[in-house]
Amino acid sequence: MKIADEHIGALQALGYTEEESRFLYIVATHSGYFVPRQFVAFNGPGPEKASPPITEKLKKRGHATWREYQNLGGVYHLASRTIYRLIDRENLGHRLPHSAEVIRTRLVLLDFILANQSPDYLETEQDKVRFFCDQLGIPQKLLPAGASLTPWSREPRLRYFADKFPLYLDSSAGSSSPVLTFSFVDAGRVGPKRFASHLNAYAPLFGRLRSFRFLYIAPCPVRFESARKCFSLLVGTPHEEVLLEELERYFELRAAWDAKQYAKLSMDDLEWLDQANQRFTGRDIERLHAAWDGSDPGREEWRRLFREVYPPREVEFHTCLVAPTGSKNSKAGKDGTCQSSAPSEEVGQLL
Repeated sequence: MKIADEHIGALQALGYTEEESRFLYIVATHSGYFVPRQFVAFNGPGPEKASPPITEKLKKRGHATWREYQNLGGVYHLASRTIYRLIDRENLGHRLPHSAEVIRTRLVLLDFILANQSPDYLETEQDKVRFFCDQLGIPQKLLPAGASLTPWSREPRLRYFADKFPLYLDSSAGSSSPVLTFSFVDAGRVGPKRFASHLNAYAPLFGRLRSFRFLYIAPCPVRFESARKCFSLLVGTPHEEVLLEELERYFELRAAWDAKQYAKLSMDDLEWLDQANQRFTGRDIERLHAAWDGSDPGREEWRRLFREVYPPREVEFHTCLVAPTGSKNSKAGKDGTCQSSAPSEEVGQLL
């Protein structure tokens, strides 16, 4: 995790220690909420233990509020606009109030982040959009998005990656190419339909990636197996075969349209073609289209080119059992994931 020195310095100027400032940056960026045990585990033993508790400083300066929730206990909400403004996070929704379910999820998410600080996180919506669009050349319309209304905007705005689940590049294996890792946080009350909806929202983006890892994060392993099956069904199905069939249909319909052979096109064909024109864009698609002649003799050569352009994907699914940070069962795993020392079925499967 890379935190700019100016951000730490700006928080220190408010009277917080360096470690407190690092903790506040992590909370503001990834969660908005925390419980005292999380800071105690983060801070560790040291001379700063003698200073006033961070919670006392936060309340005295008006930077956080405290509230007790059923089945959650006392939770601190980092709600100060000043904190977020100083670290360039003023437009994050973390400082706004949320439901108990969201808070529960954010606390589990924070436990994961605190136990896994080495990855290079894509922290903000802007960071994620720039990475996929500018670095990977993926059209922005393929990113998961939804319209939302915020207090600082008069009209609903299209927000990307609104779930705010950890998304990072993992270099722990020592490879020259960090592993792009997506995640889903289940705090214990998420049904299978919610996970399936999440995967479907990411499906267009997943379809453009040659390799990635997906991490299912939860404090209980009860849904790990069902999540693995859901992922295998919705994402693990060989994407290349589906794409090949769709592109062959697309190029055939496109050829008929370009040749003004409208009688060959049904209403369903026209509707599908209109959607395909929006989906299939980019240099690789145009390269394949240039090589397409629609004849049976040339189809095998075209399919060879297709497999050159779209080699089989490398997709991994892992589960992560997160024990509360600071508990005796919580530790950071060597592979960059949070593991529990308690027995678990926590495995990674290559699809």
